[in-house]
Amino acid sequence: TSHPGHELARRQQRGFGSILTLELKGGTPAVERFVSSLELFSLAESLGGVESLIAHPATMTHAAMDPEARAAAGLVDGLLRLSIGIEAEADLRHDLEQGLKAIR
Repeated sequence: TSHPGHELARRQQRGFGSILTLELKGGTPAVERFVSSLELFSLAESLGGVESLIAHPATMTHAAMDPEARAAAGLVDGLLRLSIGIEAEADLRHDLEQGLKAIR
């Protein structure tokens, strides 16, 4: 809801997409702990399909970029991209909560 275009999208669309991004404090070490604690999300470079996926651009899709160029593009080391599949919402929430507990 903090994105400048959120209100416009809410008015124009019946629903929102299934791709989310989040940034974890602690960079790559936090990302590694978070991802390794997940059970439903698979680490993969894809927009996905029916299964939930998670990608770490800094070490996957944009690993060839130098850190300064990635940061300038907004691809910081703690950034994750989630592609939400068709699993039950409660199960996905629980999985993400387990990931957050792992980095606290």
